[in-house]
Amino acid sequence: MRRFLAALSLCLFAAAPVSAATSRPNWVESELYGFNHPLAQAQPAEIATKMDKMAVSPFAFYRGTAHLFYRDMASLPPSAYLNTATRRVWIDGDLHLQNYGGVRDSAGNDVFDISDFDESYIGPYVWDVRRMAVSLVLAARELGFSQNDQNSLIDQFVDSYLNKLGDFKGTDDEKSYRLKAGDLSNVAKDVVQKVGKKNRPDFLAKYSAVSGGVRRFTTDSTLVTLPAASASAINAAMPAYIASIASGKRQPAAFYTVKDARQRMGSGVGSLGRARYWVLIEGASASADDDVILEMKEMGSSAVALANPGGLPATAYGNHEGARVAMSNKAGLTNTDPLIGSTSISGKPYFVKEKSPFQQDFDYTALKGNLGNFKDTVAAMGKILAKTHALADQDYDSSLIPFSQDKQITDVVVSASGFKAETRAFAADYADQVQLDHAALLAARAAGHPLY
Repeated sequence: MRRFLAALSLCLFAAAPVSAATSRPNWVESELYGFNHPLAQAQPAEIATKMDKMAVSPFAFYRGTAHLFYRDMASLPPSAYLNTATRRVWIDGDLHLQNYGGVRDSAGNDVFDISDFDESYIGPYVWDVRRMAVSLVLAARELGFSQNDQNSLIDQFVDSYLNKLGDFKGTDDEKSYRLKAGDLSNVAKDVVQKVGKKNRPDFLAKYSAVSGGVRRFTTDSTLVTLPAASASAINAAMPAYIASIASGKRQPAAFYTVKDARQRMGSGVGSLGRARYWVLIEGASASADDDVILEMKEMGSSAVALANPGGLPATAYGNHEGARVAMSNKAGLTNTDPLIGSTSISGKPYFVKEKSPFQQDFDYTALKGNLGNFKDTVAAMGKILAKTHALADQDYDSSLIPFSQDKQITDVVVSASGFKAETRAFAADYADQVQLDHAALLAARAAGHPLY
């Protein structure tokens, strides 16, 4: 806790204490088993893949265990920089370095933005800031950056976040704000520029082939042929999906004609264990060249609800977790994918979006060895988080968030230096905790203990 005590002396206001990291292998094993065992009943191979991925590094473990983070948020002391309004922010819920990326939005802009809202929910804004800060520390440690470098990365992220919120305060600028290649530098710029080099024919050719004028998915270990009953269930789910799309964005019925479907295996980390399907649909014409791939992801309740139960009333999203994720995407993004929607398959909730040909994942390992590149990248990420929090407030649905969060967050952080010190202290100590929890996973696997 020496880091925290040193940080306290920098604060103008007393920061909330952060518990020191503690070895807790029994608790970690119990939580992993409790979360993953129900999923393993239907998807045992996917949970085995998840455990393999999480074993690779503390950062990968952190990606796969948002539920552990929010178990801790439920009991750890809150931030000193909160009030009633800023406890009710529509947060991403699982913010980390690899939940950003490049994408082409529905207006044709190639942008850098948050790419995943699966855990999105209402809770204190600091949970997004803290979860991101911990990911910065874990990634920086893995890439060999010093403690001072880690602190500077967190300061850069927080400063960028707060400054952009300040820019939005008293304006509606967040509604049109975006980061295109010309607004970026280094790695983030490269990610967006790669989006511009992509095209639909190459994307379709990677995963499918045309025979007799009809396109079908190719089958391999990542795209698995479905049993007839599953294929039938997907077809049966299409009308509800189409109905979930706003009428003004809905295409003619022929657009959504299902041509083929596969189960997508081994994708992601935290979402492994929940079914994921790729569905090939007709698209704008009968040509095989403009076919569209939909991704249907089974959804569970948000991990954020573990720490803030009922924060986002279930009635707001029809008690349907797929609809929650669809609504969260619309709340936090501009020019959202017009194919975003939701449905149920065999009674389970699914979120639906286009698997875009114009998407580029962000690889944090590209930041190794260059602190300047790393700081430029996290500066962009801070701005994007500010945009997301500012958009998903009274601007989107005043019945859920009756506040202007750019004003509320800016006003409550009366000491930027104090907030940065608090965030640094939390991130360093919680990253230590993640490393101990990851070690518990490795020890449990080595000992043959059941984790799912």
